[in-house]
Amino acid sequence: MLTAHFDCFAGASGDMLLGSLLDAGVPLENLRDQLNKLNLTGYDLEAVSVVKQGLSAINFKVIIEKSEHNHRKLRGILTLLENSGLKPAVITSASRIFQQLAAAEAKIHGISPEEVHFHEVGALDSILDIVGVCIALDYLGIGHITCSSLPLGWGIVKCHHGLLPVPAPATLELVKGLPTTPGLTEGEVLTPTGAAILATLSNYFGPPPPMIIRATGYGAGTKDLPIANVCRVWIGESQPAAATAGWLSDEIEVIETNIDDLNPEIYQYVMEKLLNQGALDVFLTPVIMKKSRPGTLVKVLAPLEKRAALVDTLLKETSALGVRLHRCSRLKAHRNVTTVETPYGPVQVKYAWQDEGDTPPLQIAPEYEDCAARAKESGVPIKEVYRQAEAIALGLLRKE
Repeated sequence: MLTAHFDCFAGASGDMLLGSLLDAGVPLENLRDQLNKLNLTGYDLEAVSVVKQGLSAINFKVIIEKSEHNHRKLRGILTLLENSGLKPAVITSASRIFQQLAAAEAKIHGISPEEVHFHEVGALDSILDIVGVCIALDYLGIGHITCSSLPLGWGIVKCHHGLLPVPAPATLELVKGLPTTPGLTEGEVLTPTGAAILATLSNYFGPPPPMIIRATGYGAGTKDLPIANVCRVWIGESQPAAATAGWLSDEIEVIETNIDDLNPEIYQYVMEKLLNQGALDVFLTPVIMKKSRPGTLVKVLAPLEKRAALVDTLLKETSALGVRLHRCSRLKAHRNVTTVETPYGPVQVKYAWQDEGDTPPLQIAPEYEDCAARAKESGVPIKEVYRQAEAIALGLLRKE
């Protein structure tokens, strides 16, 4: 699976993100052909190479051929996308971004998302930036998107509503719950369009994930800043296979917290919710805390992209006031699941190998729920169902 990691050390805007993807290998003509499916007129596209503080980057521009005063509402933009003939994945991603923008603007102005008049973000160039980024990601075959922490800048910005503080209110609303930094320079470095694209599409915010890098790209901003005003993208393959004796490897997030004042009955509910949200494992360890208070260490093993939702659940559903986060590398066996037919009914079985396909496997593990159900139905001991499932699963491998 290809991953795109956006490194926004100087900020991000729609044209910077799209410029970085063009620099990483998306042909401008392909982008032009796809954007033509929106049936919008009165513009041209330009991508030129520039140098920012010694870094070569693509400056992407939408050149408006005539002034546009059409301040669209959300429904109009969604209809434009639905009638475009673009790929369903592109339409879905772009629609989600505009819905995020509408929700942010609605919150700021105290109206419903349907009433929002898009001004800056409803202008022709911003529509093309947002849809263009979705087209470019689809062209590159990106299946996973990550992003660095987001710099916000400071100062004052001029927009349709007048002079507003930096970060713009819509930007600040969009980055709620995401890691941010003050930024290295004064001025607006993260625009609402850039914030909406990254907040909507990114699965994870933080350091870049482990990958084999295949391409990089730099997208230039229009301003000249004390630092190179570019956003760069790293595109690479995740590393599912370790070079260590055939084992698989990956990285996960470890989320943990100590709790000493929660009703013990609540732990089961929280564990089930965390697992349903995608946690790899949840476990509780008795600990002795300060002042010799007995407590519980709650530890969650999580895919990187699930971190935000799982942290949210821990802090909202328990009495924890904070959590600790750290990355952890794993080595793991190759796994495969199949269903075998036992004398008592079907049972799912999990195989584990060091090198996939080795015989015999390291482990053959029948699923507990299936074994328990077959034991209840047939009246035989559950250990007998386990034995039969293991023997049949091993016999199938030997036949193959």
